[in-house]
Amino acid sequence: MRITVSVFLTATLLLALAPALAADPAEGRWKTIDDETGQAKSIVEIAQAADGTLGGRIVELLNPSKPNPTCDKCKDDRKGKPITGMEIIRGMKRDDDAYSGGTILKPDEGKVYKSKMELIEGGDKLEVSGCVAFICKSQVWVRQ
Repeated sequence: MRITVSVFLTATLLLALAPALAADPAEGRWKTIDDETGQAKSIVEIAQAADGTLGGRIVELLNPSKPNPTCDKCKDDRKGKPITGMEIIRGMKRDDDAYSGGTILKPDEGKVYKSKMELIEGGDKLEVSGCVAFICKSQVWVRQ
């Protein structure tokens, strides 16, 4: 009897936690596309942080202007660090297919912007916006 109750409680707990353990639809690798040139710039991997928000790291630079570039213009903890491996998205919170409340770093400028993201085209693409006041600039990233 004890084993049956224990198994039942464990199964109930796992079912209750399943949504929290499930991967977020925005998690994965994304090819960033420059909104001005249309050229692919990098591969960003988005993953869930320990606090439940989403973060994103550049895992590969495509055609960098120089080998092993660093974020020389950054003013925060990323200053002088290699851009490859750098966390550029921090603190994104999910609301259905949209995300907000986080920031995005543009390493070539060293500037951090308020950010929003939205899954589009059935989750195959991610529209990523960086905003200053009411002015936002968007890029559409492609799932890898």
